[in-house]
Amino acid sequence: MNRIGFSGTLDPITNGHMWVIGEARSIADEVLVFLSENPVKKPQFSAEERKRIILQSAQERGWDNVQVVIVKGDYTARAAKKHGADYLIRGIRTTADFDYENLIQQTNVDVLQGAKTIFVMPPRDLGSVSSSFVKALEGPVGWNWTMKKFVPAPAYQAWILGWLRREWDALWCHAQESAEQVANRDHWFRHLTGPKAYGGPGRHYHNLDHLVHGLSEIRVWAANTAASSLDLGILKKAFWFHDALYERDSAGLSNEEASARLWLSSALDVALQDEVADLIRVTDYLQCDAISHRLKQVMLCADLAILGQDDEVYQAYVRSIRAEYAHVPDASFKPQRQQALSQLRDLAQTGAMFGDPYFAEQYNVKAIDNLSHEIDALQHGAWLA
Repeated sequence: MNRIGFSGTLDPITNGHMWVIGEARSIADEVLVFLSENPVKKPQFSAEERKRIILQSAQERGWDNVQVVIVKGDYTARAAKKHGADYLIRGIRTTADFDYENLIQQTNVDVLQGAKTIFVMPPRDLGSVSSSFVKALEGPVGWNWTMKKFVPAPAYQAWILGWLRREWDALWCHAQESAEQVANRDHWFRHLTGPKAYGGPGRHYHNLDHLVHGLSEIRVWAANTAASSLDLGILKKAFWFHDALYERDSAGLSNEEASARLWLSSALDVALQDEVADLIRVTDYLQCDAISHRLKQVMLCADLAILGQDDEVYQAYVRSIRAEYAHVPDASFKPQRQQALSQLRDLAQTGAMFGDPYFAEQYNVKAIDNLSHEIDALQHGAWLA
């Protein structure tokens, strides 16, 4: 078979969709992915954005025989035949899927004289994966780690960048903004999510995932404690910048101090610039004790909340930390890591690590367990990764 088509909204494309495309590649020389522009569905991404994500996902797997066609004002089955594909391929997960797809197939062939449909059954681990399923994951703390399991990396990257963009814009929604202020805000979003900050290739832990996690923790904390919108905004602004710089600069400043000064240079919120800078600085253990701020403990807790996550997430964190410090040899890294973990565990065992009651209740017990497990692995010459 020369060509076969695969159609869908693919908003976002999932690992289930990728499996079907992989099956299509096994029976045809070329796969055409047909994206229908359907404004009724109000997709997260435009058709052009979805096309880019699909092509990047295929390229990532070394698939050079996948093309994407945006269908405008035509039926997909009819468009497929026009592009030389006599067959479409569809994944069937349930009997309900089959009943629906069979009806569509009959319409495509009998009414539209379009391409016929080949049905394939996905493996069990992908049987429930759909774009709707993935979209429904967004919201709770940790949604990003869960989503990552079900979509290819380019789709995941695009999704969290969209989520971060909405979070960012919500912080600066003022009734009267000058064009210069809007441009400055856009500049700092691109900078913080780009290669010189959280989006940098060397950022294995202090990256976009860390940013999404911390902002989610702060949002959920606010919802459970009836925090004011002012405090919520201050915390989020501080978290956006707290790890913006993650290497010592030429003046020998700590990462946190350099990040605080970067915030001060941004001119994003002059009225709150000193208060936000102080919250950034509390994440620097050398400055923390000297700083007094009503939101200090919440900021620290959001930054340390990773320590209280479930086993799978914590072990991924351990691996990413080691990758971020790959330049440090094991002989130095392991004892230093063990010392830091022991200090954190001591704090947790005395109830002093999570200074905010909400975070303490959520994460203290699990943090002690995680830290103890990692310390034990290090003591026995092992490594959780």
